[in-house]
Amino acid sequence: MAIRKEQTLARKPLPEPKNIAPSESRRLRADARRNHDKLIEVAAQAFASHGTVASLEDIARRADVGIGTLYRHFPSREHLVEAVYRHEVEALCDAAEELSRERAPDEALEEWMNRFVGYIATKRGMADSLRILLNSNSKLFADSYGQVPVVLSGLIDRAVAAGTIRTDVDSTDVLQALSGTYSMPNSPEWYDRSRRLVRLLMDGLRWGAPKMRMSQKI
Repeated sequence: MAIRKEQTLARKPLPEPKNIAPSESRRLRADARRNHDKLIEVAAQAFASHGTVASLEDIARRADVGIGTLYRHFPSREHLVEAVYRHEVEALCDAAEELSRERAPDEALEEWMNRFVGYIATKRGMADSLRILLNSNSKLFADSYGQVPVVLSGLIDRAVAAGTIRTDVDSTDVLQALSGTYSMPNSPEWYDRSRRLVRLLMDGLRWGAPKMRMSQKI
């Protein structure tokens, strides 16, 4: 019955408003964008905590919109999962530039790796739906996730150039170690254990860094 309800709601978009002043039309577009973004933000949190079985009605309620508004933006659960996945990858990539401006290179790398753990938490929650999407839209993953190795490589190169991590680092190895958190057993300690893994990785990356060797000599 739930599937029929989703499909029925998806087939009934609200009528387009007519004879609206330009300023009012802009406000409506801004409201629609805010609703769209809020739904993605809330859905990401819900999927990370409860997986894709999370109630769409609850997601709409927490986003302060009606269920009809949710279906107008995302006609099916899979549409919402895809939007959340794209948003999480884009946010992860955008964070690299922001952190590089605001923090020392090794600190930027460490914080980005912690945010990667948050991305993995959401991805784990969407695993079943993502597998379906992968079979029907593999380009989604090639276009989206393909940016992540490039971003990580840039952060590592910057830290190497600053002398704050060791010089023999292969970004592919680091990404593989981080991605291992995806397959770790699901437990209440998963998030804390993953962040401890990040600290261990950073301890290893900093060990033998040129600046560390210089400080040991002084």
